[in-house]
Amino acid sequence: MTDVLTPDICVIGGGSGGLSVAAAAAAFGVPVVLIEKGKMGGDCLNYGCVPSKAMIAAGRQAASVGASAAFGVRAGNVEVAFDAVHRHVHGVIAAIAPNDSKERFAALGVRVISGAARFRDADTVVVGDSIAVKARRFVVATGSSPAAPPIPGLAETPHLTNETIFDLTERPEHLIVIGAGPIGLELAQSFRRLGAQVTVIEALTPLAKDDPECAAIVIAQLEREGVVIRAHAKVTAVGNANGKVAVTLALPDGEETIEGSHLLVAAGRKPNVGGLDLEASGIAYERTGIKVDAGLRTTNKKVYAIGDVAGALQFTHVANYHAGLVIRNALFRLPVKARYGAIPWVTFTDPEMAHVGLTEAEATKHGHKIRILRWPYHENDRAQAEREIHGHVKVITSKRGKILGATIVGASAGELIGTWTLAITQGLNIRALTGFVVPYPTLGEISKRAAITYFTPGLTSPLVRRIIGFLRRFG
Repeated sequence: MTDVLTPDICVIGGGSGGLSVAAAAAAFGVPVVLIEKGKMGGDCLNYGCVPSKAMIAAGRQAASVGASAAFGVRAGNVEVAFDAVHRHVHGVIAAIAPNDSKERFAALGVRVISGAARFRDADTVVVGDSIAVKARRFVVATGSSPAAPPIPGLAETPHLTNETIFDLTERPEHLIVIGAGPIGLELAQSFRRLGAQVTVIEALTPLAKDDPECAAIVIAQLEREGVVIRAHAKVTAVGNANGKVAVTLALPDGEETIEGSHLLVAAGRKPNVGGLDLEASGIAYERTGIKVDAGLRTTNKKVYAIGDVAGALQFTHVANYHAGLVIRNALFRLPVKARYGAIPWVTFTDPEMAHVGLTEAEATKHGHKIRILRWPYHENDRAQAEREIHGHVKVITSKRGKILGATIVGASAGELIGTWTLAITQGLNIRALTGFVVPYPTLGEISKRAAITYFTPGLTSPLVRRIIGFLRRFG
């Protein structure tokens, strides 16, 4: 016998975006059904942001031991117990998991159903043979999964993805990473700092989506730490040789085979649309995800799609941003439009690299007449005290000082980018960043000093000097 549920909103997917919609709707007293076939918390909690940042933190602690002598502290040789690192990573997941649990959301008033959802028709979602959901609005928030590139032999060769690498309890002897994007490089540096030999292979340019000047600083640091990065190297085959993973590369000057103990594939992601029977509901989708309009509605106007599955920027904070838009539209009928011009992102390597707005190349491509403002970390007193002197703030403005974009490479870049994100969101002029007081000594002063350089040309302006000279006559 089929149990027919008639909530106001039905959310498919218990990751960050779906949970945000469900929690917000329930807080307003709206009946909500949430369907999740896997682990609550989705990719971010179980396989992505949380475990990777926990692993990065472990690597940073290992690196800090080696760097302690510069502070007058002798700590001896670094010993890494990789099974304890594994426990640390999963301990962090376990500490956060109650926030995303079925029990918590049930207590909030959400009806949580475990199982795989699929559309039966334009108005109905079913879970198995016993539950049907007829909601006023549906929200598809099923996220994305690691994509497997079409490399001969990959399917037959054991390999890791972000969904399995955090299950390792023994340190890899030699980790080969395919893909030099943020995920690949974050994990490459972490495993290198924890004692593994690491080789990264990238068919194109590492960190290609970021400002190349700033990305070069990150790449140089990883190479100094011993991470081998093979750029512009196409993987033509993967297999096993002598009990190891063998990766064959096509290079400009010939062919080469690299052998390692483990292989990590970090070469992009694909939207999770399989099994949803989207066609039955009249929902159009393509390789990059479900098609949505500016208000995140699909071709079935009763259905929204948010987060990775909607084909936008694949970040947890974007999924949460989408969730807020859907709540405003679905509950209050307010017009909404997803805008991505002020969405920040961070690569959590050491040094970190954070960006918001337009890069130098993008601003030039869009026809802006720009000013480029910079200030280095080594000119900051706190950075000197912490010995975090590598990196700089780079800001792009219009000729009149409108802030168009910012990239920060250096310590705590992910924290510092918030100031520039707010400035771009509010359409501020660079003058706003020069007129507020920053506590001393903090890294925040670097951003202010970068902003002040906008006015540096005025220091030698003949007109300005004549005005000063004129005013001096009055005492």
